[in-house]
Amino acid sequence: MKHRIKHRKLNRLVRERKALMKGLAIRLIEKGRVRTTVARAKELRKFVEPLVTRAKVDTVANRRLVASRLPHKPSVRKLFEDYGAKRFSDRPGGYLRVIKISGFRTGDAARMAEVRWSDRRPGASSRG
Repeated sequence: MKHRIKHRKLNRLVRERKALMKGLAIRLIEKGRVRTTVARAKELRKFVEPLVTRAKVDTVANRRLVASRLPHKPSVRKLFEDYGAKRFSDRPGGYLRVIKISGFRTGDAARMAEVRWSDRRPGASSRG
């Protein structure tokens, strides 16, 4: 039975899974969107949303807690200054959107998804 299982293993060791989530989170914060498999996208949402909630209250303790989970200083700074303080200050949760993409990955036919910030307009591009 699968009772009380909170996370997917993603066929990785714990340290590999943590490194994967950190890398995807940094890319999401820097680029605004990330394209990955559906399972990874759902896990990424669980990883990033609590960090954004912490970033809404800018204290030293919250900065240290976020920095311990996301050891990339420019991403932590951007999370606190752009996402926490400005974009999501009024929103109580649901900062990310997982959009399933039509099509599959070429190597293993895995179902793909795109993770975006939920306040983006549908036609807006995150480039530039």
